[in-house]
Amino acid sequence: MTGLYAISDLHVAHDENREIVENLRPESDGDWLVVAGDVAETPANIEWALATLARRFARVVWAPGNHELWTTPTDPVQLRGVARYERLVQICRDLGVLTPEDPYAVWESEEGPVTVAPLFLLYDYTFRPDGTATKETALARAYEAGVVCTDEYLLHPDPHPTRDAWCEARLAETERRLAGVGGPVVLVNHFPLVREPTRILRYPEFALWCGTERTADWHVRYRASAVVYGHLHIPRTTWHDGVRFEEVSLGYPREWRGRPAGPARPRLVLAGAAR
Repeated sequence: MTGLYAISDLHVAHDENREIVENLRPESDGDWLVVAGDVAETPANIEWALATLARRFARVVWAPGNHELWTTPTDPVQLRGVARYERLVQICRDLGVLTPEDPYAVWESEEGPVTVAPLFLLYDYTFRPDGTATKETALARAYEAGVVCTDEYLLHPDPHPTRDAWCEARLAETERRLAGVGGPVVLVNHFPLVREPTRILRYPEFALWCGTERTADWHVRYRASAVVYGHLHIPRTTWHDGVRFEEVSLGYPREWRGRPAGPARPRLVLAGAAR
């Protein structure tokens, strides 16, 4: 039996995580793998990981996280913002890996065909801490608490004026594309599409960098069979409006070392049709 599997937050700059990716194997020759962002910070590491997976799985589908979009001082590739994202899309295309810029693929599930839609949406600072009503007051609260995402220093929105403006552009384009999808869909995004999963964060201010309220009804509006996301490093299954949400992060070694089950493996999202 084939399967549509998903994993995220591989962070292969860490040696232990790199070893995990080196040892990942599909359950069957027809398995697909969805990679929901935060593969690594440099194009070289991203290409290594996706190439490794693409050689093994029948199809790999990638949605970017925030770490892929960082421009770090030591990275030989100093592209920023949209130009950086476009470079990563080209790397994926050279490897045969599907991206949010490609036609959506269709997975033949037990229940029939399901569109697999990788998304790139970012965030717009609307997952605000209680008692704050604007982006400015929410950010002030986060800075005061000392809980500030590294994106504020390394994720550049060029040529957009702000990260939330880039998010607005991505939302508009993605809504246009999803409106043309007929039938059920698996929505794949690095950030959660609904606010609820962020309620258990140890530092609630970090939710500012975790999504947008604009997608709160997408799982219903677009008839999602399942929603795949990462970013929170809290792997689990939750249900919202009867739709299954899968947080599929591997996370950092310091996180998965403490889990009784050890590091997360790719999670089965949908079984394939019987052959």
